[in-house]
Amino acid sequence: DRRILEENYEAMKKHVLWMLTWVNPKTGIMLSQETDQWLNLGEWIPPRALPRTDLVHTFFLWYCSDIVAKVSEILGEDGSEFVALRDKTYDAFHKEFYDEKTGSYGNYGSNIFALQIGVPAERHDKVVAALRANFTETNDHIDSGIIGTRYVFEILCANGLEDLAYKIMNQRDLPSFGYWVEQGSTTTWENWEGTGGSGSHNHPMFGSGLSWFYRDLAGLRPTAPGFKSFQIKPVTPEGLDWVEYTHNTTYGEIEIRWERKGDAFTLDCTVPVGTTATVYVPSKDGYEVHEVKSGKYSF
Repeated sequence: DRRILEENYEAMKKHVLWMLTWVNPKTGIMLSQETDQWLNLGEWIPPRALPRTDLVHTFFLWYCSDIVAKVSEILGEDGSEFVALRDKTYDAFHKEFYDEKTGSYGNYGSNIFALQIGVPAERHDKVVAALRANFTETNDHIDSGIIGTRYVFEILCANGLEDLAYKIMNQRDLPSFGYWVEQGSTTTWENWEGTGGSGSHNHPMFGSGLSWFYRDLAGLRPTAPGFKSFQIKPVTPEGLDWVEYTHNTTYGEIEIRWERKGDAFTLDCTVPVGTTATVYVPSKDGYEVHEVKSGKYSF
């Protein structure tokens, strides 16, 4: 709905320009204001420690300027100022926070933020290895706060670590979503421990990480507004035998179910009338790709 963007475009631009008042003009790094933590944009409620505050702030500057640049293009506005800011911030982030010796941006979700922005090609394998090492330190448990956890599972899957993502999601001790399940919870909590009356037991703080269930495990991602067209590309980590997901759209329900039995893999899907889908079926050689119109399919 373009109206949402039209009504908020000026406010979005002003917000990013306000963020620039916190930026070091020489380095392009967005610094943390030390006066009041509640006025900051930093990470929150990590299991062990916070990443560098300027790293998270600079990530947000890139993220917000990227949004405004994309909205400008959609609305036919001149967004060159924000394209330039996004690209400048990208360069500043990678110059300031990457450690050549370790091939890493740091612990506590720092490598997740870097991979979400996109790291230079020559660094990619080193950073993925550093991220894997981050989780080795924590015995394959979450080590990020609410913002890093938003991206962690999708970033792992996008970089060939889907088995690790599934293992982390299935942990049953602190810190993990499974710990909440073990305590009998049916809702997400404000923090991992949640003991002794600490925090809310019905809170969205870490809920965004759960989008991984439908975006990667079911594999559903829109490729046009309102799911006029969409992609089905499931990730199939070791140990997971089936996934079933239904998503209601204005065109009707998208249904996805896949199942693995031994060497056999079956993917069933429903594509609503008026929509099209690109279906990626996992195979021994990667994916088989099918372009389909409305109907029910079994691969």
